[in-house]
Amino acid sequence: MPTQTFDERCGIHTPQREQALQQALQKMRERALREVRFVWCDIHGTTRSKTLMPDAVEGALRNGVGMVSTLMLKDTSDRTAFKVFEPGGTDGLHGFGQGNNVTLLAQDIELHTLPWASEVGWVPCQAWFQDGTPVAWDSRRVLQAAVAQLQAKGWGMQCGLEVEFHIYRLRGPGAHTDPQQAAWPGPPPEVDLIHPGCALLSEAHSDTAHAALRIVQDTAQGMGLPLLSLEIELGPSQVEAVFAPTDALRAADNMVRFRNGVRQALARAGYWASFMCRPPFEHIMSSGWHLHQSLIDLASGTNLFQRDAAATGSSAQDAEHTLSPLGAQYLAGLLDHAAGALVFCTPTANGYGRFRPLALAPQAAVWGRDNRGAMLRVIGQAQDPATRIENRIGEPAANPYLYMASQIHAGLDGIARGLKPPSATESPYGQGNTLLPTDLGQALAALQADTHLVNAFGPGFVALLSGIKQLEWQRFQQAEDKLAFQRNEYFSRI
Repeated sequence: MPTQTFDERCGIHTPQREQALQQALQKMRERALREVRFVWCDIHGTTRSKTLMPDAVEGALRNGVGMVSTLMLKDTSDRTAFKVFEPGGTDGLHGFGQGNNVTLLAQDIELHTLPWASEVGWVPCQAWFQDGTPVAWDSRRVLQAAVAQLQAKGWGMQCGLEVEFHIYRLRGPGAHTDPQQAAWPGPPPEVDLIHPGCALLSEAHSDTAHAALRIVQDTAQGMGLPLLSLEIELGPSQVEAVFAPTDALRAADNMVRFRNGVRQALARAGYWASFMCRPPFEHIMSSGWHLHQSLIDLASGTNLFQRDAAATGSSAQDAEHTLSPLGAQYLAGLLDHAAGALVFCTPTANGYGRFRPLALAPQAAVWGRDNRGAMLRVIGQAQDPATRIENRIGEPAANPYLYMASQIHAGLDGIARGLKPPSATESPYGQGNTLLPTDLGQALAALQADTHLVNAFGPGFVALLSGIKQLEWQRFQQAEDKLAFQRNEYFSRI
């Protein structure tokens, strides 16, 4: 009797998967790939990979690739947040301990080639325990579980990405090659600006930054991402990428590929891209990640937030003037769980410096009609199929799977409870608003206090995430030089 392959043990081997596997192998041969990266997205949204030679690829597509399980327990500095070699150190973390292995396996086999390294293949994977059961705390599975709740109702989520980030020109190889400066984590290289900032959408700055932006464009389009525009933002060396809406899971996949791909492609060309919210320089502008979202009917594709006519007797300050009753309830859910969801949207200690008054960044759990000072910006009008909610709370370093899952869980709770949102704000930075947590510690406490979100994500996953983020928060608090901490912890790595 032939030995069972790992994909068979996992219950995912099908004729369709076998066909996709054979197509991937054929593509590898036709393109003469010299290596293939089997890639996994960690809890921080960063990609990890193992690089295999062509002769090993078929076996890995069938049987997976081993990965040390502590990679699922790392904080942003790569420190393991749990004492895996001590008795009780991984209590509550079923399947982890003693630095054991999990297996990376491509469920839906996709072999991509990298636009900046055409001889390299790229296969996205998810984590499985060695007994063939899926690791539910793999962040991509966390979003898949949330999407499944929508699908059970016949709904889907559409997401458009609007991502601000910074691009610098490398001044030299710097700290990354000097062994005398090696540290854990090490300092970033020295950089120069690609444009001076302080001129939003400046055509002159766009021309100055053209070479770097062309690399971003070629990388995104070469990966098949639905890039719509590249824009000059207000801050020095700050830019923005805008993407067409897609379903939530593909949008999250696209964000992972864009963020990690752009950093790699730009680094090869002598640039440094950072998705850190507030890079460690004076006179910097914070970067946000604005998530546009709506629900659709899967059968018809209809936007479920759209309404045919404004509600009778409503004004522009009423949610149901623009949104359907379902959309208004979803909006109310986002408001109700804003504090508890914040750690999924702004997960770094650095990101909380963005929440400042009059800075086009939210400070309070309020919504507004086309109001960029509010946390939630409602866009559209009656009979507009593009009617949507823009959440302006996120930072570009967020794990997209967790960010989007938090929106689904919060919005569905608003629908389930029939919540009604308050009137739109005309003073997003005014007195009396319900303020958001102002640091990572407060955000973690807010999550623990949000019973619905704890249960929706699962107490085990929340304990895992909280343990990892608490270690990061403690180290930040203990750092004598907090600017140096952020420079090494975030600017070097994200």
